[in-house]
Amino acid sequence: MSQVIQLARNSEKVKRFLKYYSIPVILVELNESTRTSQMAADVLGCSVAQISKSIVFVNSGDKAVVVVISGDKRVDDRKLSKMLGHKVTIADADAVRKYTGYAIGGVPPFPHNEDFAVFLDSSLSRFEEVWISAGTPNSVFKISVEVLKRTLGTEFVEISN
Repeated sequence: MSQVIQLARNSEKVKRFLKYYSIPVILVELNESTRTSQMAADVLGCSVAQISKSIVFVNSGDKAVVVVISGDKRVDDRKLSKMLGHKVTIADADAVRKYTGYAIGGVPPFPHNEDFAVFLDSSLSRFEEVWISAGTPNSVFKISVEVLKRTLGTEFVEISN
């Protein structure tokens, strides 16, 4: 007999977005946490590099941006600041929740509470598919990098170190 799993509210929000835009993915809710890239890779049986993380940055003008990057890379905040034309710093937990609607470790690339730029780091271009958070620290979905790029409406940028 199949078991029906009730998804958390934030995962349901991501699932509705994916369905509305006909984005072909399977959303998975796990018993283990995928809060960090290493934890996700261990649970999913893939490399850390195939885990995509969404990192939120803010500037002094109270504006946010998100960088979607491979789990084995770090965002170079100097490169990001130069690209944007103003200094940014990594957002704290309260700012992450305010701008995105999700807790750290569960931030998906979309949808978010507020409209702001989402950048796709070129470190993801080496993969056909990646795993990415689906709204909670234990929910993920696998997505084609090309579909992710098309959905975000962006090109790859070089902001990792």
